Amino acid sequence: MGWLKGLKRDKKGAIGIEILIVFIAIVLVAAVSAAVLIQTVGYLQQKATATGRETTKEVASGIKVVRVLGYDPSAPGGTIDKLAIYVETNTGGQPIDLSKTIVALSVNGNTSELTYNSTAYSDLTTGSNNIFNSSLGAWKNLTAENFGIIVLQDADGSITRNTANPTLDSGDKVILTVDLTKVFGSGLGNRVPVTGSVTPEFGAPGIIQFTTPPAFTEKVIELQ
Repeated sequence: MGWLKGLKRDKKGAIGIEILIVFIAIVLVAAVSAAVLIQTVGYLQQKATATGRETTKEVASGIKVVRVLGYDPSAPGGTIDKLAIYVETNTGGQPIDLSKTIVALSVNGNTSELTYNSTAYSDLTTGSNNIFNSSLGAWKNLTAENFGIIVLQDADGSITRNTANPTLDSGDKVILTVDLTKVFGSGLGNRVPVTGSVTPEFGAPGIIQFTTPPAFTEKVIELQ
């Protein structure tokens, strides 16, 4: 206990005001830093959530080509003069404005991009099965630069109530009509490869890819 002898009873420990100020400053800096960090983390979390939601919509959204039918008015032995492209939205996707959709077709090295013609429109939601009836507006009002639509199913009226900007949403079934004789100047013969796409304003495009059969035995031909 000899070391105790070196202590003087009249000496007391003291904390200088400078040390106290430094301590308070450290606490304040730590508090401000924590607040900024929490705010930044919260912002980044919300931003990431919003970006993820938009990305999910973008990936899930799009248009799907369900089937493609051709029509040969002179079968057997003629050419395919009309294309009926059945489309739907992708499962879980966002509604699609068909007036902003582009149909691209490539035949024998020739490519055409078609936009929607609001006068080339027919409503067959009442149950008619003759989709290739030439008297339908979806066929007779077509031009070389346009496609038309035939509405088969539209429970909420998103297409039929606004034919200028028809909106394809979940559950709707629509046919896009193309007059090949106007677009390419002639119909499709046998063994002709055709590629193309149906591209909405946003989301994944629907793919068109088929080769016409070696013989046309029926007027209506399943192509894809």
